[in-house]
Amino acid sequence: QVQLVESGGGLVRPGGSLRLSCAASGSIFSIDTMGWYRQSPGKERELVATITSDGITNYADSVKGRFTISRDNAKNTVYLQMNSLKPEDTAVYYCNARLRVGGIQRYTPYWGQGTQVTVSS
Repeated sequence: QVQLVESGGGLVRPGGSLRLSCAASGSIFSIDTMGWYRQSPGKERELVATITSDGITNYADSVKGRFTISRDNAKNTVYLQMNSLKPEDTAVYYCNARLRVGGIQRYTPYWGQGTQVTVSS
């Protein structure tokens, strides 16, 4: 009933750009922090960027100055604008959101299924 769906991944050349989107849908009463994580073969899932409900952002050092996270609260959507992409950015990117759903008063983290980003010549 409640789900996060990512879109916008694909194949891009080094130096190129992609914009990822993640839309939350279902019986959602409120959304707190949203963010993006990524996982590449042989590595653990790592933080890329987060954004609070008030718009406070946090970025991994590896993407600072290149990636921008934003959100549209009216659409329950979080975005990740990725510029100056490098081969090391290749990974599956996962959307995360802290949601209050189904009448439950506490916020609970939810994950999308992921979208593949490949940066290659």
